[in-house]
Amino acid sequence: MAIDRKKVIEKMSKMALVGNEHGLIPVFNVYVQQLPTAFWNGFANRILSSVPTDLVEIAEGLLVDAAHECGYHTGHGILTSEEWKRLLTPMIEKEPEDILHGLFAVFSAWGWANAEIVELIPKQRMVVRAYDYYEADIVLHGKPGRPVAYMIRGVAAAFMDLCYGDMPYPDGIKTFKCDQTKGIEIGDPWGEFEVTRF
Repeated sequence: MAIDRKKVIEKMSKMALVGNEHGLIPVFNVYVQQLPTAFWNGFANRILSSVPTDLVEIAEGLLVDAAHECGYHTGHGILTSEEWKRLLTPMIEKEPEDILHGLFAVFSAWGWANAEIVELIPKQRMVVRAYDYYEADIVLHGKPGRPVAYMIRGVAAAFMDLCYGDMPYPDGIKTFKCDQTKGIEIGDPWGEFEVTRF
């Protein structure tokens, strides 16, 4: 891998991200905002606790879909940004594999998760390991009986879509799906996410 993950995270972490008058931060061709993790975990918890038991799986699927859409369009913004071209493009030797590693370095630098690719079969399968992620904090609302890192699931699938989707952006979404096989929130030492084709 040609991406210097440590360097990307270090440089990205030092970027001065300042919100505009609407609280949005224009960076990487997208608008981002900083909200407490308790907001996002509470949001997911409220959705899941407000639906009948027989609809929980559907509600979880909608949370993953929302993250998938967000990750796809945010990822595209990252890849087409001046920041990406300046910092990451010079490191890329093998496309799109290095691009995927670079996306996860940015993902980690933004504080969403300390996540990295531990296995990659181009165009077919990717395994991502997350050693820390905000969704694991959901245990503050009670320990879930199953893995609940919906955001990482959606974003991991979206990043594969961007690099190996059957069609170019914006139509290449939903070529891949992601299943969470381990979770800090259920007592595992890390979260693990397996991305495969639909």
